[in-house]
Amino acid sequence: MNTKKIVGFLLIIGFSSLLLLNFGNQVGGYMNFEEAESAGASAHVVGMWVEPETFRYNAADNIFSFRMRDDAGNVRTVHYANPKPANFEDAEQVVIEGKPGSDGVFVADNIIVKCPSKYNDQRALQQTGL
Repeated sequence: MNTKKIVGFLLIIGFSSLLLLNFGNQVGGYMNFEEAESAGASAHVVGMWVEPETFRYNAADNIFSFRMRDDAGNVRTVHYANPKPANFEDAEQVVIEGKPGSDGVFVADNIIVKCPSKYNDQRALQQTGL
């Protein structure tokens, strides 16, 4: 083998290793708040905002805050450095991606709002024959 092929092969192996390492660090998997706190890594937490408690947006600091209950029943305050996502109040589920912060606060980098399907009402009408 000539040196160009060896260098090319080593570059491909090095690039692939860095890509897999970076991808592995980005994917924390779905966890509840306690698992995310013990892991200390970025995680996706599925839950629902605690409705009786209000959410708030601090425009001066650009922080949207709300209380969320995960699937295991753990409740934490979530801080998100962006305005409130659209349709937040109508969400069936909320998926937050981020890391545990200090004092039991979870710092979200992304929020995915899972809203009820607009087709559910139409399907119900079709099934009843209306």
